[in-house]
Amino acid sequence: MGFRTAGSFELTAFEPVETEEREGASFGRIRIAKTFTGGLSGTSEVRMLSVGGPDGAPASYVAVEHVTGELDGRTGGFVLQHTAWDTAGTTIRVVPGTGSGELAGITGEFHLTVDETGAHTYVLEYELG
Repeated sequence: MGFRTAGSFELTAFEPVETEEREGASFGRIRIAKTFTGGLSGTSEVRMLSVGGPDGAPASYVAVEHVTGELDGRTGGFVLQHTAWDTAGTTIRVVPGTGSGELAGITGEFHLTVDETGAHTYVLEYELG
């Protein structure tokens, strides 16, 4: 990837919209809002679908996240797609064709880490086309 930036983010909203219990699984639809600082400065809105196992622990989720703000001095927005499995990790990529403003043509991968205190950090590796 051509560029790499890092920083942190905070969840500013975590709102379960809908839950549904099934035998052996619990399904949820959740709205999340975030505020980013660092190389990416801005906000995002997330729409997440999740499933939990019979013990209530998260098993997997998919989400789309619309990010707006400033990335390394360029303003605009883009969409991230999340795919995660409890045992196999998380994949988060910029959805091609969703970049706007000075971020038109952006592609890349977003990596997040949550430490033992619950603090969220990220690294975004990206290219601008």
